Amino acid sequence: MKTEIFMMGEFEAVFPNDRLYARNHMWAQEKGENFRFGFSAYAVRLLQDIYFLDWEIEPPIALNAKAEMGSIESKKAESTIFAPCTGSLESLNSDLLNDPSSINVDKYEAGWLFEMQVPQPDFLDVSQYIEHLEIVWQDAQRTIKGQMNQ
Repeated sequence: MKTEIFMMGEFEAVFPNDRLYARNHMWAQEKGENFRFGFSAYAVRLLQDIYFLDWEIEPPIALNAKAEMGSIESKKAESTIFAPCTGSLESLNSDLLNDPSSINVDKYEAGWLFEMQVPQPDFLDVSQYIEHLEIVWQDAQRTIKGQMNQ
């Protein structure tokens, strides 16, 4: 599998070319009629050591882009999970509820989060996503440095 790399300071974030990417730092992979989603290497690196995942919704359910889906806790942050696009949530990866560590160690396979039917996919390919990261990484670095100075 071919990959692309984005440097986050001294750390590599690796992105498979066989995925598409959403601007909210999730990858998307076609699985039959659905898309499977998970956190990109960029998101996992920023969160670091994810240890808790909670879903606030149950499939099947229609979702609008940016709808709140659940929450995730990690060594670095507690964050809300938002829908990457408009569609119908079809399934959740229930294995992650008992042990979300797969997100840390196998983010592009066993660490997938959910599957959705997406009527109008509008995702970025890997090169477009890396261009997007080059812009948002500047803001992320300022935020990280600001937190370190508090």
